[in-house]
Amino acid sequence: MEGLRIMPLFAIADLHLSLGENKPMDIFEGWENYVPRLEENWRAVVGSDDTVVIAGDISWAMKLEEAERDFRFIDSLPGKKLFLKGNHDYWWSTRKKIEDYLAAHGFGSIGIVHNSAVAVGGIAVCGTRGWLYNAESAEDQKIVSREAGRLNASLDAAEKTGAKPVVFLHYPPVYDGVECRELMDILVARGVSDCYFGHIHGRAAAAHSPAGQQCRGVRMHLISCDYLGFTPILVS
Repeated sequence: MEGLRIMPLFAIADLHLSLGENKPMDIFEGWENYVPRLEENWRAVVGSDDTVVIAGDISWAMKLEEAERDFRFIDSLPGKKLFLKGNHDYWWSTRKKIEDYLAAHGFGSIGIVHNSAVAVGGIAVCGTRGWLYNAESAEDQKIVSREAGRLNASLDAAEKTGAKPVVFLHYPPVYDGVECRELMDILVARGVSDCYFGHIHGRAAAAHSPAGQQCRGVRMHLISCDYLGFTPILVS
């Protein structure tokens, strides 16, 4: 009997590219010469038929048109790439504008996940940016509610694919023992087994994250670029 086709899925976050901007990450410890390192490591593990989720903080560009060099670099790498929004992705616009921009520039290997889901083999890639785990202000709560709606919309889309939903966020849903309860409640209620997130940099900060732990039955995975040694991690 013919088996299911295996379609490798990888993940990484926080590329913080600035090829068209003057905001180098090399000034931070551990980020020296990181773009060539990222490219070398990416090409070593990702094949042309694979998919890589990039969970936010992709480019320092302030406007979509200023992200061209960063997107061109990403498009040149092997595999299909799925973008989710991070807190520093100021270039992020409406879904239509982003997709029109990608098409106009021939960035055919790049897609986005925004109130949507993409099936990759038996996995449905879904998620949203998320928000601060310790949000308390009225404005923060408004953002959390909006992000919760987007997460539910993405999970609804994942259900329609018939594949297993795996959630990707930019912000960690739990940090230093404190939950973003609205988002964690959704993950638990909807039976999500694995959540991947970025945003956290440095080993000291990572120690306060739930990386490698289970929180209310959900396995947590930290995928910040520097935490992973600038190498996409295999999801399935």
